[in-house]
Amino acid sequence: MATVDAELLAVVERSPKATSAHDRAGWVGLFTADGRVEDPYGSQPHAGYDEIGRFYDTFIAPRQIIFHRDVDISVDLTVIRDLMLEIIMAPGVTLNVPMHLRYDVRESVGDFAIERLRAYWELPTMMVPMLRHGRAAIPPSLRLIRALLRNQGVAGAAGYMRALKRPGRRARRCAETLLDAATVGDEMSSRRSMTAGASISLGEQRSLSMGEFIGRVRGGRWFKLIATGDTVTASVETATGRGVVFCEMDRATGKIARIRYFA
Repeated sequence: MATVDAELLAVVERSPKATSAHDRAGWVGLFTADGRVEDPYGSQPHAGYDEIGRFYDTFIAPRQIIFHRDVDISVDLTVIRDLMLEIIMAPGVTLNVPMHLRYDVRESVGDFAIERLRAYWELPTMMVPMLRHGRAAIPPSLRLIRALLRNQGVAGAAGYMRALKRPGRRARRCAETLLDAATVGDEMSSRRSMTAGASISLGEQRSLSMGEFIGRVRGGRWFKLIATGDTVTASVETATGRGVVFCEMDRATGKIARIRYFA
């Protein structure tokens, strides 16, 4: 298993290397032919090499992006990267974006390739520090808008803005309640945060009971809450190591419909 983990991490590590080198062919080539990029998660996906290439041209090629990695977590064929992304929009205009990246990897032509990349970060929240740069933020903002329209058209721009819709305050409070309760071992309060029939898994496939999930996080602490798309994510630190919790929210009730725990 350690050998596979090393191979998966090596594939994922090619992404920041290609980004730093502004290697378009190298970055696009990391994906399978039917690969998908959802960045930020909740925006319209970019599927296939052509669309992934247009994503690169819009968001990666024009600027310098630096990956400040905190921890990498591998479960089955998924790698979770907990990090801060430093995006240099223009001289003197830098954004520091807290993020959870999820890479789903599969074997392809004798190697591993990325089947799906989901970037969990908050588009509305990141607009605030951009505005704080005042007039200096106007030119890079206009360049981004022009690139978005040129590379992806009006429909693509509208699809990107779908990420403005995210779990509301009630859903975020529900996720916080779950995390507070689970880390102190309060199973009853944890269950109140879940919808009827909600599921919990380690990674994508291995089912966990609520008691098993609480047993894994009890005594730990959570931090770095991110709400985007239909999901609230959080970093978790426990006595046995680090993890990331993905809480898929039910929009009607504001409660948690599914938990995926990667640790």
